[in-house]
Amino acid sequence: MTTAFTTSPSRDGSTTGVLLVTGILLATLTEAIASTVLSLGRGDIIGDTYATPDEFAWLDVGYTALKLIGFMAGPWLMNRHNPLSLIIGSTLAMGMACGIAATTARLDLLVALRIIQGFSGGTLLVAGQALIFLTYPRSRQPLLQALFAMGSVVAPATIAPALQGWLLDSQSWTWIFFSVVPMALTAVGLLLIADAPMPLKAAPRPFDWIGFSLISITLFCFTYVFSQGSRWDWFDEPCILWLTVIGAATLMAFLGQQVLAKGQGLIDFTLFKSEDFSFAFVVSFVAGAALFGSAFLIPSFAVSVLAFTPTDAGLLLLPSGALFIGSLSIAAFLMQVRHVPPVATVPFGILMIMVAMWMLSGSTRESGADDMMAAILLRGFGLGFLFLSITLIAFGKLDGRNLASGIGLFNTGRQLGGLIGVAALQTLIDHNVAANVAVLGANITAGRPAVIERLTTTAAMLTAKGMDAAAASRAATSLLGRAVTGQSTVIAFDTAFNAVALLFVIAAPVLVAIKIALSRHAKERATRSLKSSEPQQAFTTSLPVCRHGLARADSRAMQSQAQSNPGRCVTVFRPELRNFK
Repeated sequence: MTTAFTTSPSRDGSTTGVLLVTGILLATLTEAIASTVLSLGRGDIIGDTYATPDEFAWLDVGYTALKLIGFMAGPWLMNRHNPLSLIIGSTLAMGMACGIAATTARLDLLVALRIIQGFSGGTLLVAGQALIFLTYPRSRQPLLQALFAMGSVVAPATIAPALQGWLLDSQSWTWIFFSVVPMALTAVGLLLIADAPMPLKAAPRPFDWIGFSLISITLFCFTYVFSQGSRWDWFDEPCILWLTVIGAATLMAFLGQQVLAKGQGLIDFTLFKSEDFSFAFVVSFVAGAALFGSAFLIPSFAVSVLAFTPTDAGLLLLPSGALFIGSLSIAAFLMQVRHVPPVATVPFGILMIMVAMWMLSGSTRESGADDMMAAILLRGFGLGFLFLSITLIAFGKLDGRNLASGIGLFNTGRQLGGLIGVAALQTLIDHNVAANVAVLGANITAGRPAVIERLTTTAAMLTAKGMDAAAASRAATSLLGRAVTGQSTVIAFDTAFNAVALLFVIAAPVLVAIKIALSRHAKERATRSLKSSEPQQAFTTSLPVCRHGLARADSRAMQSQAQSNPGRCVTVFRPELRNFK
């Protein structure tokens, strides 16, 4: 859907501008905390709600699916309502839903509240980023978008896990939701007194209910498939298979319906006439997979292999947030002050993330935070260069008419890329653990001297601690089995770290090829447009019209020229004569 959105200039005032940006940043932080609450608090919430894994899955699916739907509905809501009012309403809804969630352990109510949180979060992210673009000139966008990325990208990847881990260890999971409430109220207070451009009155467009229904079904089905598929071994479960088929069918129906809508549908296809947006939209899938995939792998490895507490696992990523913010600031300075093109920093970001994941692939069960910190810091530094660049590439040439639609579509691609990345890595780890156990177990037989020595030493140690000989022998065998499983898990995680690095090895040349193809297509389209306009211009500029001819000059200047030069012909520009034969 094309968003017919234009703005009138806002009154000058640096103070109100700071309040506006600060309020939007705090609003995005509420979404960052709510979106990651299940990453570390899963076990505690399951215990307090007495939920089965299948029931608990709806807390995650409901939030993510409605967040994606909010991305798609946000542009239409901006067309109908003042963007600042939309952000305030979404932030209030987020704070209210989190406040109620902190006071209940009813699973059905929590699912409903997660749905409200997801839709509110998707809407306020689209409206907040669009309002920053519409309020300030493009020359100031690198720094402003770097600030926005600190709340929408840096916080959920680094700051939120550390806060949640501390709250889980010191208080309970309910305090994670409680922490959103004062932040939401502060954001609303700042936004109420902030200054923002007012939208000019425009004819409201009808909502594409058919397209919205189709894409909602598609996003719901794909969210469930990607988030739960690995747990059910994918298509071995009929539910996953049928949801995949339904999601693919509704996606095809949605795309067909959007084409038949001829510009009146939910998606604004004019976005893809921009070479930069088309390229950035493709990159958003890869960047989302790298961001969410690595953010999933590092805490999971720390908790499941290194036996970190939730606090320690959260603090593991916190230092990388400082490097993330630092690289965002450096990239913003280069682009805003030094006028470096955004695409120039993309290779640096990709290279640093690749090296960081390769470094993490050498982790062992004896690794600690100090051993992993260099790679984690390098990852944060690379993500800052990558995300600011693709943001400015995607939206740099969009205008107020289709900016919100572009932001919603770009964020949808990034979120889906993250879902696909996490699902693929989780599946890779599960399959590799089983395969590694089989391989390692095949080489551990009762007759091998090394196995006999290991079992004898372990049994003797347990016997010395007071255990009887028979129980010590059984315990030694069990401990050996656990050691095999633990080593298999380490190898599986190392393979997953390498997989993220290989993602860029494979994706980088593909993205370069796509960029070259899009550039050539844009040049060919410009050439065809120029050639099609040349005959009309040539005919128009060469058509002689005499003072006593069939046509008359429309401008007074031409008439004066004809009167002062009798017998000569003058050239006039008559659009209605372009088809003259």
